[in-house]
Amino acid sequence: MSEFFTVTHTDGKARRGLLKTRAGLVNTNVFMPVATQASVKAVMERDLQEIGAECMLSNTYHLYLRPGLKVLEHFGGLNKFMNHKGPFLTDSGGFQVYSLTKLRSLTETGVRFQSHIDGSSHMFTPEKVIDFQNSIGSAIWTCLDVCVKNPATRQEAKEGLRKTKNWAQRAKKRFDEVNGDVEKDKRPLLFGIVQGSIYPDLRRDAAETMAGLGPDGFAIGGLSVGETKEQMLESLAACLEPLPKDKPVYFMGLGTPEDLWDCAELGVDMFDCVLPTRNARNGQVMTTYGKYYVKNAGNRFADDPIDPECDCYCCRNFSRGYLSHLYKAGEILASELMSIHNLRFLIRQTHIMRKAVENGNFKQAKKEFRDKYFSSKQ
Repeated sequence: MSEFFTVTHTDGKARRGLLKTRAGLVNTNVFMPVATQASVKAVMERDLQEIGAECMLSNTYHLYLRPGLKVLEHFGGLNKFMNHKGPFLTDSGGFQVYSLTKLRSLTETGVRFQSHIDGSSHMFTPEKVIDFQNSIGSAIWTCLDVCVKNPATRQEAKEGLRKTKNWAQRAKKRFDEVNGDVEKDKRPLLFGIVQGSIYPDLRRDAAETMAGLGPDGFAIGGLSVGETKEQMLESLAACLEPLPKDKPVYFMGLGTPEDLWDCAELGVDMFDCVLPTRNARNGQVMTTYGKYYVKNAGNRFADDPIDPECDCYCCRNFSRGYLSHLYKAGEILASELMSIHNLRFLIRQTHIMRKAVENGNFKQAKKEFRDKYFSSKQ
């Protein structure tokens, strides 16, 4: 049984749980806003508290480059630097293996990155990434991994997985060395990352290997990067089957509400994505009755909120007509208000999921969500 994670309710494979971290408790299911560079774009700390952000995600690669580990150490870690009191999960930099292909080279030792800021060279090894996250001071750490391109050949996926498994073993060893004398309630958690592209047998192999290492939780990486919905769900199911049921599962980079519902139904506990804030900056909002662009002509004279069923600051105080004006006028406030709304919308979905699992009616709640979200009412 996990010391840090308790499954309080189940409904089929869907779960309701509680994750204990050194920076506080996290209820699951949970959606984590993304603070890649020590900031959730266009959203202030007070707004993060109001929307109910229980856990946040940040990125080791970006924090390492800017502001730099010495700066973070000077301020006592990321939480104090941002003045944020809740837990952070830090990605290892493995996604940058995927997204910065032209600026990195892979070896058995690790990844050499050419900084996208100034072109300088930086070596990331499994051991160094653990040390980097120690300097950052996050509550949940991840192992360095290889996120392969999509589509990837079976051989490319197999080779990426081989490195990922080897690096995870080295990361776990270094993690135990760094935290060997740390008291249990002050120790960070370590998540192993499951790769394998869209190949179910490689996914099962990855999950079995990560389970054997005995980390505190598991992250599903390398999905939601362009594969079909069917491929994603088949690969996810292959990952989940071998994993121990008493530890949390985090799907990396998943942010559409329908995908959150589908994956939570299969047993995923944690989600993150830049989608809600990125879409907000482009004028798109997610609502109970679907997504739409505020610049659309029909919103110009609309005096109702962007989502009548939402309780966020934006929906309590402003009309669709006002949001439409702000966006067309290029006002920064448009990005702020719509980002608050989109984040709160996804966080509310996870709250609805939790209640549905508690009540034993997850499938019905999912159907009700889909009936409204795809109703074309907007």
